This record gives sequence, structure tokens and C-alpha cells, in this order.
Amino acid sequence: MSEQSILFPNLHITLEHVGKNITIGGFSIAFYGIIIACGMILAMFLLLHEAKRVSISENDMMDVFLFAIVFGIVGARLYYVLFSWEQYRNNLISIFFLRQGGLAIYGGVIGGVLAILGVCRFKKLNFWKVIDLAAMGVLVGQICGRWGNFFNREVFGGYTNGLFAMGLPLTAIRSLDDVTPEMMQNLLEVDGVQFILVHPTFLYESLWNLGVLLFILWYRKRQKFYGELFALYLMLYGIGRFWIEGIRTDQLKLIGTSIPVSQVVAVAMVLFAIVYMVYMRRTHKQDIAH
Repeated sequence: MSEQSILFPNLHITLEHVGKNITIGGFSIAFYGIIIACGMILAMFLLLHEAKRVSISENDMMDVFLFAIVFGIVGARLYYVLFSWEQYRNNLISIFFLRQGGLAIYGGVIGGVLAILGVCRFKKLNFWKVIDLAAMGVLVGQICGRWGNFFNREVFGGYTNGLFAMGLPLTAIRSLDDVTPEMMQNLLEVDGVQFILVHPTFLYESLWNLGVLLFILWYRKRQKFYGELFALYLMLYGIGRFWIEGIRTDQLKLIGTSIPVSQVVAVAMVLFAIVYMVYMRRTHKQDIAH
């Protein structure tokens, strides 16, 4: 047993030598970055394939994709920094050190949507058609990206000794601030290595998002109006994120409160999606002929 091991003791699974990076030609490349890149590539192929279905050219879709990626990353970083300001206020240059981590999906979605809106207006594309496709691409990225958290030993939940409990070496945790007293009181020692037992929230969210994607892929030929798939994404992802965020130990909090930002945003997403879908169905705007 080594400090690179990850355990699922109640499933009798032991993963040894799970590194955080690989070295190629003297350069260290984080698995997190590799996984994010793979997610982007898979999302791109899905978007190009789906674009044909709604009569959007591959060139236009690529322009949308590239701008959304760039502004999505910027938005994800700014959102994280905003709600972690104490961490950066005395060292502003560290805001640009993306290799140290610190991206928030909600900020990424906001930045990506603004970029898509700008590109659609410039190229005179139907924004609602495009945003429906973007929802599928985001889900692919989220499904893959959460596995980067697995390699980084981060974004986990509180203590559990349930069936899916995950054991992480205490010395391999990204930040000891994420370790709760309950975890410390229930350390598991194996071959001299101390493990904390936690909820694998990366797995919960990845599987939840996979379910949402499969539902949207099934529903897309039955949608009633453009924008409905994006609204479904907001609603279904928001529901899942609300309960998953509730068990995470690395929550970003509303400034000056102990309220998790992500839960507030999740509720807002669900409410907005419901109101939007009810309004669109009642007014029959942008009806799609099947």
C-alpha cells in the first residue's frame, strides 16, 4: 500500500499507484488537464454531429465552440476567485496560476453563454438552437472533468463508511481544509498509511450528468421549442448539484455567510428553467415541427 493508493474498502477495490500526473520528455502533465482536454474533444465531436440536425454549419459551430471554451475558462476562474477572494487578495498574481486549480462550473456556464450570445448575434445564428447544443457539450465536459477531481484527490464529500465509501491517503489530499473532524476521528490505517473515508462526490456527479445527457439525447427529437434542452439541463443539473453540494466539504460560501453559493445558484437555475418552460409551452413560441 502506498500514498498513491485509492481504496473503495466496502467494495473490496484497491487502486494502487494512481498518480496525479505523467512525465513526457521531461514535462509534467497533470491527468486533470488531460481529462479536461479529452472532454473538450468529445464535446466538440458531439456538437459537430448534432449541428447538422438543426442545420448549423460545422464552421459556425466551431466558432461558437472555440469562443465558448475560452470565455468559459475565464468565467470559471473569475467566479472561483470572487468567492475565494481571501485566498487571492494579498497575492493577485496567483489569480493567473490555473495549474494550482480553482475553476467553478457555474462561472464557466455564465462565461460560455455570454460568448455564445455574442457569436450568435455576430453570425446571425439562432441563439436558442445553439444553446440547446451547448447544453449537451457542457454535460460531456462535466462528465469527464469530474474524473480529474478523482486524480487530484479533491472535491469529495463528508465522512461515510457506506457501500461507496472512498479511502484517500491523508497526505495526498489537495487541502487539509477539506478534511473534517469526523474524518480524522475515523481514519482507516492500512499498511501504515492513514486514509480518510469520504463520499466520492466526483462519481455521484459524473453519473448524474451522464443520466441527464442520456435523457436529453433521447428527448431532443421530442422537444417542443428551441431552448427547451438547455432549460432541461439547468433544471436537472441544478437538482443533482443541490444535493451533491450539500455533502461536499470544499463549498464556496456566499460572502459573509455560511450559505453554499452552489446551492443558491442551483435553486435559481431550477426555478428559472421551470418558469421558462411553462411560459414557452403556454405561448407556443418557437414551436418545432417534427
